[in-house]
Amino acid sequence: MQEKPPVMDVGKRLKQLRQHHNLSQRELAKRAGVTNSTVSLIELNNVSPSVSSLRKILDAIPVSLNDFFTDEPAEHHRFFYHADELAELGDGHLSFRLIGASRRNRKMTILHEHYPPGADTGDDMLAHEGEEGGVIVEGEIELTVDGESRHLSKGDGYYFDSTLPHRFRNTSNVTCIIVSANTPPSFSEGLRHHGSEST
Repeated sequence: MQEKPPVMDVGKRLKQLRQHHNLSQRELAKRAGVTNSTVSLIELNNVSPSVSSLRKILDAIPVSLNDFFTDEPAEHHRFFYHADELAELGDGHLSFRLIGASRRNRKMTILHEHYPPGADTGDDMLAHEGEEGGVIVEGEIELTVDGESRHLSKGDGYYFDSTLPHRFRNTSNVTCIIVSANTPPSFSEGLRHHGSEST
Protein backbone atom coordinates (compact mmCIF):
# COMPACT_ATOMS: atom_id res chain seq x y z
CA MET A 1 0.00 0.00 0.00
CA GLN A 2 1.34 3.41 -0.98
CA GLU A 3 2.08 5.85 1.81
CA LYS A 4 0.37 9.22 1.71
CA PRO A 5 2.66 12.25 1.26
CA PRO A 6 3.18 14.26 4.45
CA VAL A 7 0.73 17.06 5.13
CA MET A 8 2.28 20.51 5.04
CA ASP A 9 2.84 22.19 8.43
CA VAL A 10 0.63 25.21 7.75
CA GLY A 11 1.15 26.72 11.20
CA LYS A 12 4.93 26.60 10.98
CA ARG A 13 4.91 28.01 7.45
CA LEU A 14 2.63 30.91 8.42
CA LYS A 15 4.80 31.75 11.43
CA GLN A 16 7.94 31.75 9.27
CA LEU A 17 6.37 34.10 6.72
CA ARG A 18 4.96 36.40 9.40
CA GLN A 19 8.33 36.70 11.12
CA HIS A 20 10.14 37.13 7.79
CA HIS A 21 7.91 40.16 7.12
CA ASN A 22 8.52 41.48 10.66
CA LEU A 23 4.88 41.23 11.67
CA SER A 24 3.59 40.42 15.12
CA GLN A 25 0.56 38.16 15.46
CA ARG A 26 -1.40 41.23 16.57
CA GLU A 27 -0.38 43.30 13.54
CA LEU A 28 -1.11 40.48 11.09
CA ALA A 29 -4.50 39.87 12.69
CA LYS A 30 -5.33 43.58 12.48
CA ARG A 31 -4.37 43.77 8.80
CA ALA A 32 -6.35 40.63 7.96
CA GLY A 33 -9.41 41.63 9.97
CA VAL A 34 -9.29 38.54 12.18
CA THR A 35 -8.72 38.03 15.89
CA ASN A 36 -5.29 37.59 17.46
CA SER A 37 -6.35 34.17 18.67
CA THR A 38 -7.17 33.08 15.10
CA VAL A 39 -3.59 33.69 13.96
CA SER A 40 -2.20 32.09 17.13
CA LEU A 41 -4.37 28.97 16.82
CA ILE A 42 -3.42 28.50 13.16
CA GLU A 43 0.29 28.84 13.93
CA LEU A 44 -0.08 26.27 16.71
CA ASN A 45 -1.97 23.99 14.29
CA ASN A 46 -4.89 23.92 16.73
CA VAL A 47 -7.31 24.87 13.94
CA SER A 48 -7.27 24.33 10.18
CA PRO A 49 -8.18 27.49 8.23
CA SER A 50 -10.56 27.33 5.30
CA VAL A 51 -9.24 28.34 1.89
CA SER A 52 -10.94 31.73 2.15
CA SER A 53 -9.64 32.33 5.70
CA LEU A 54 -6.07 31.45 4.75
CA ARG A 55 -6.25 33.64 1.65
CA LYS A 56 -7.50 36.56 3.77
CA ILE A 57 -4.56 36.23 6.16
CA LEU A 58 -1.98 35.79 3.39
CA ASP A 59 -3.33 38.81 1.51
CA ALA A 60 -2.47 40.87 4.61
CA ILE A 61 1.23 39.92 4.48
CA PRO A 62 0.99 39.89 1.36
CA VAL A 63 1.92 36.41 0.12
CA SER A 64 0.17 34.43 -2.60
CA LEU A 65 -1.17 30.96 -1.98
CA ASN A 66 1.33 29.77 -4.57
CA ASP A 67 4.31 31.16 -2.65
CA PHE A 68 2.85 29.87 0.61
CA PHE A 69 2.70 26.28 -0.59
CA THR A 70 5.66 26.13 -2.99
CA ASP A 71 8.74 26.99 -0.97
CA GLU A 72 10.91 24.33 -2.62
CA PRO A 73 13.55 25.08 -5.30
CA ALA A 74 12.10 25.57 -8.75
CA GLU A 75 12.19 22.54 -11.04
CA HIS A 76 12.77 22.61 -14.79
CA HIS A 77 12.26 20.15 -17.63
CA ARG A 78 10.36 17.61 -15.57
CA PHE A 79 7.37 15.93 -17.18
CA PHE A 80 6.22 13.06 -14.99
CA TYR A 81 5.22 12.68 -11.33
CA HIS A 82 4.55 9.53 -9.32
CA ALA A 83 1.47 9.49 -7.10
CA ASP A 84 3.58 9.83 -3.95
CA GLU A 85 5.24 12.97 -5.34
CA LEU A 86 2.05 15.03 -5.52
CA ALA A 87 2.17 17.73 -2.83
CA GLU A 88 -0.59 17.43 -0.24
CA LEU A 89 -2.16 20.83 0.43
CA GLY A 90 -5.00 19.56 2.59
CA ASP A 91 -5.29 19.01 6.31
CA GLY A 92 -5.44 15.24 6.43
CA HIS A 93 -9.25 15.30 6.12
CA LEU A 94 -9.98 17.20 2.92
CA SER A 95 -7.23 16.45 0.39
CA PHE A 96 -5.89 18.63 -2.44
CA ARG A 97 -2.89 17.02 -4.15
CA LEU A 98 -0.98 19.30 -6.52
CA ILE A 99 0.95 18.15 -9.57
CA GLY A 100 4.37 19.82 -9.95
CA ALA A 101 4.25 21.86 -6.75
CA SER A 102 7.66 23.47 -7.13
CA ARG A 103 7.21 24.75 -10.68
CA ARG A 104 7.44 28.48 -10.06
CA ASN A 105 6.24 29.75 -13.43
CA ARG A 106 3.22 27.55 -13.83
CA LYS A 107 0.40 28.70 -16.10
CA MET A 108 -2.21 26.45 -14.47
CA THR A 109 -2.93 24.39 -11.39
CA ILE A 110 -3.91 20.72 -11.68
CA LEU A 111 -5.32 19.04 -8.58
CA HIS A 112 -6.41 15.58 -7.49
CA GLU A 113 -9.09 16.39 -4.91
CA HIS A 114 -10.68 14.17 -2.24
CA TYR A 115 -13.80 15.32 -0.38
CA PRO A 116 -14.82 12.91 2.42
CA PRO A 117 -18.52 12.78 3.37
CA GLY A 118 -19.56 16.14 4.84
CA ALA A 119 -16.41 17.98 3.70
CA ASP A 120 -16.55 21.37 1.98
CA THR A 121 -14.40 24.34 1.04
CA GLY A 122 -15.59 26.41 4.00
CA ASP A 123 -18.47 28.64 5.03
CA ASP A 124 -17.33 31.54 2.83
CA MET A 125 -17.79 31.41 -0.93
CA LEU A 126 -14.56 31.34 -2.95
CA ALA A 127 -13.72 33.82 -5.71
CA HIS A 128 -10.42 34.35 -7.51
CA GLU A 129 -8.98 35.26 -10.89
CA GLY A 130 -9.23 32.88 -13.82
CA GLU A 131 -11.26 29.93 -14.97
CA GLU A 132 -11.53 26.42 -13.59
CA GLY A 133 -12.92 23.10 -14.62
CA GLY A 134 -12.94 19.50 -13.54
CA VAL A 135 -14.41 16.03 -13.81
CA ILE A 136 -15.93 13.99 -11.00
CA VAL A 137 -14.02 10.70 -10.96
CA GLU A 138 -15.85 9.04 -8.05
CA GLY A 139 -18.81 9.90 -5.82
CA GLU A 140 -20.74 13.14 -6.08
CA ILE A 141 -20.39 16.79 -5.11
CA GLU A 142 -22.69 19.77 -4.65
CA LEU A 143 -21.23 22.71 -6.56
CA THR A 144 -22.64 26.21 -6.15
CA VAL A 145 -21.60 28.89 -8.66
CA ASP A 146 -23.01 32.42 -8.55
CA GLY A 147 -26.04 31.27 -6.52
CA GLU A 148 -26.84 28.27 -8.75
CA SER A 149 -26.33 24.78 -7.27
CA ARG A 150 -25.99 21.39 -8.93
CA HIS A 151 -25.30 17.87 -7.67
CA LEU A 152 -22.66 16.37 -9.94
CA SER A 153 -21.80 12.66 -9.99
CA LYS A 154 -19.20 10.37 -11.56
CA GLY A 155 -18.45 11.39 -15.14
CA ASP A 156 -20.02 14.85 -14.80
CA GLY A 157 -17.93 17.96 -15.28
CA TYR A 158 -17.90 21.70 -14.64
CA TYR A 159 -16.25 24.78 -16.09
CA PHE A 160 -16.78 28.36 -14.90
CA ASP A 161 -15.29 31.81 -14.41
CA SER A 162 -13.53 31.64 -11.03
CA THR A 163 -14.34 35.26 -10.20
CA LEU A 164 -17.92 34.10 -9.61
CA PRO A 165 -18.54 33.10 -5.96
CA HIS A 166 -18.41 29.32 -5.65
CA ARG A 167 -18.30 26.50 -3.14
CA PHE A 168 -17.80 22.71 -3.18
CA ARG A 169 -19.65 20.51 -0.69
CA ASN A 170 -19.95 16.74 -0.34
CA THR A 171 -23.43 16.05 1.03
CA SER A 172 -23.27 12.30 0.28
CA ASN A 173 -22.02 9.42 2.44
CA VAL A 174 -19.14 8.45 0.12
CA THR A 175 -15.87 10.18 -0.74
CA CYS A 176 -15.91 12.38 -3.84
CA ILE A 177 -12.81 12.42 -6.05
CA ILE A 178 -12.27 15.21 -8.58
CA VAL A 179 -9.50 16.01 -11.03
CA SER A 180 -9.50 19.76 -11.63
CA ALA A 181 -7.56 22.51 -13.39
CA ASN A 182 -7.39 26.27 -12.84
CA THR A 183 -5.77 28.88 -15.07
CA PRO A 184 -4.08 31.16 -14.36
CA PRO A 185 -3.17 29.42 -11.08
CA SER A 186 -4.77 32.10 -8.93
CA PHE A 187 -6.78 29.95 -6.55
CA SER A 188 -3.84 28.22 -5.22
CA GLU A 189 -1.10 28.65 -7.60
CA GLY A 190 0.54 26.10 -5.46
CA LEU A 191 -2.58 25.79 -3.82
CA ARG A 192 -5.56 24.95 -2.23
CA HIS A 193 -5.54 24.56 1.41
CA HIS A 194 -8.58 22.64 2.42
CA GLY A 195 -11.54 24.11 4.17
CA SER A 196 -13.12 21.60 6.46
CA GLU A 197 -13.09 24.08 9.33
CA SER A 198 -13.49 27.80 8.88
CA THR A 199 -11.87 30.19 11.34
